[in-house]
Amino acid sequence: MIVEEKTLSSEYVYEGKIINVRLDRVVTRDGESVREIVEHNGGVVILGVTGEGRIPMVRQYRKATESVMFELPAGKLEKGEDPHEAAAREFREETGYTAGEIVPVNSFWPTVGFCTEVLHLYFASGLVPGECDLDDNEAIDVEEYYPEELYAMVRRGEITDGKTLTGLLMYRYLQEGN
Repeated sequence: MIVEEKTLSSEYVYEGKIINVRLDRVVTRDGESVREIVEHNGGVVILGVTGEGRIPMVRQYRKATESVMFELPAGKLEKGEDPHEAAAREFREETGYTAGEIVPVNSFWPTVGFCTEVLHLYFASGLVPGECDLDDNEAIDVEEYYPEELYAMVRRGEITDGKTLTGLLMYRYLQEGN
């Protein structure tokens, strides 16, 4: 039986630029417990397709994994920022492409066990090449692949980023007409 947990109290233990961390004391089915919650404003993920049918991807070092990750372009939302506007901005900044059309696909919770982050997935088309406009602290390589090449990378375990896996799955699903 699923029981909604009632929050008895919340205490912030960390407040930062990107995340806040709070401890919630809750009532559970068997008494009381504490939940550690990471608050995050959310972000956008953009899967663009060039006129040649290639998908721009980015490689960048991610400190949390201590490795270079291979991902769809993405970025965090500022508090109150419109996700559609953020998607257009982030895609242009990270890939250099300006999209003629950006359409929302879905939104998803990447880490429901402890984080409030919601990611908004967009598809971009009508791409016009340009120059990247990276933040001062960003170092990103842009590479383009055909969808079948990316699906093969997924099968080989070369793409492990959750938002990228979700974006590629949705793209394949919609391309198959489902």
